[in-house]
Amino acid sequence: MKVLKFGGTSVGSPENMRAVMNIITAEKEPKVVVLSAMSGTTNSLVDISSCLYKGDKEAAKSLIEELKLKYTKVVTELFSSEEYKGKGQDVICRHFDLLKEQTEGDFSEIKEQIILAQGELISTALFTYLLQENKIKTALLPSLDFMRIDEEKQADLKKIKELIKPVLAQAGDQDIFIAQGYICRNANGDIDNLQRGGSDYTATLLGAAINAEEVEIWTDIDGIHNNDPRFVEKTKRIENLLFVEAAELAYFGAKILHPLTILPAKDANIPVRLKNTMNPEGEGTLISNDKTIAGLKAVAAKDGITAIRIRSDRMLMAYGFLRTVFQIFEKYKTSIDMITTSEVAISLSIDNNKNIERIVSEIKEIGDVEVDNDYTIVCVVGDMIAGEKVFSKQVFNALEGIPVRMISYGGSRYNISILIKSEFKKATLQKLNKLFV
Repeated sequence: MKVLKFGGTSVGSPENMRAVMNIITAEKEPKVVVLSAMSGTTNSLVDISSCLYKGDKEAAKSLIEELKLKYTKVVTELFSSEEYKGKGQDVICRHFDLLKEQTEGDFSEIKEQIILAQGELISTALFTYLLQENKIKTALLPSLDFMRIDEEKQADLKKIKELIKPVLAQAGDQDIFIAQGYICRNANGDIDNLQRGGSDYTATLLGAAINAEEVEIWTDIDGIHNNDPRFVEKTKRIENLLFVEAAELAYFGAKILHPLTILPAKDANIPVRLKNTMNPEGEGTLISNDKTIAGLKAVAAKDGITAIRIRSDRMLMAYGFLRTVFQIFEKYKTSIDMITTSEVAISLSIDNNKNIERIVSEIKEIGDVEVDNDYTIVCVVGDMIAGEKVFSKQVFNALEGIPVRMISYGGSRYNISILIKSEFKKATLQKLNKLFV
């Protein structure tokens, strides 16, 4: 059995939903289909929550009514029979009544999570009815019945494997199983989510839980390209990637993949294929553990990086200093992207400034600190074990004329990372693109 995931754009209109229906029914074997909310819905739900946090209930109610009108029109266009138009309108009324209930009384994080979950709950209910109207044996697998995260907000795959079995058994013999992406329950049993982009993660977690043959991630792009087409012309689709290469690209800015997506599939040795909903015949990009051709594969860029330099004479010929620094970042749950050291200084980068003032305050007790914003990490990915000197020379020669703040090389055979001011991002991507011509 395969797991297929379709994002918000793929189910963003009645026309697109019907295209997805044709894709998933082209092959006859049973499959699990994971859906995101219709495009734009989650943003609207975030806006509703923001209004309620500010205490502006009337603005929230107005946004709810505006979104309801959009979905009422979708139902009218999606279904052909009066029976299923009625079922679709019942779905809309039920979920939007629930949204209105969240505007009463004091607003809380629990209410916010209930609001954010409604997009996926609506899209999957409507899509299930669409398939059933077209005489396709379909059952809804409520993700809130089996998707779990633990106290640390990490996916609990062991629990997911345990809970999915009775849910599948209860669904019975079906051609298509529909599940919500993104949403889950936390360790307290409350509705929660896997963060933005988490539908990809849902798909690979579900694939690992049922030991799927393959996981397919369907978007509006023909797989992973070797550079960012928004900044570079004539990029090329990559046919095959190793899991470790794809993970590097996802973490360092490749928007087509959620960074956490790769791990469950890698551990379960389940291939992940990235496909284009608008070009279903295309091969896309296949990610697996199978050995690929050595060499440079792609470039990705991650914005919003803060560079921190720590200098202290206490580092000189001393041990334990780095541990002290790392403990400060661990205390504030802030991960480090890159790090370089000298005898008396450390340079590192982070992508989360939430606790930067408290972090800097504690570091000042052990050394001098400089903080600089508006940086970008540019990551060159590939299998560089063979001909290592050649690859590094190619990368560094291509960077001629680009002011580089930090370089991370050697920590992984699959990654060379460069920290630059964000104003040089486009020029850097264009220079590095010559490596693939």
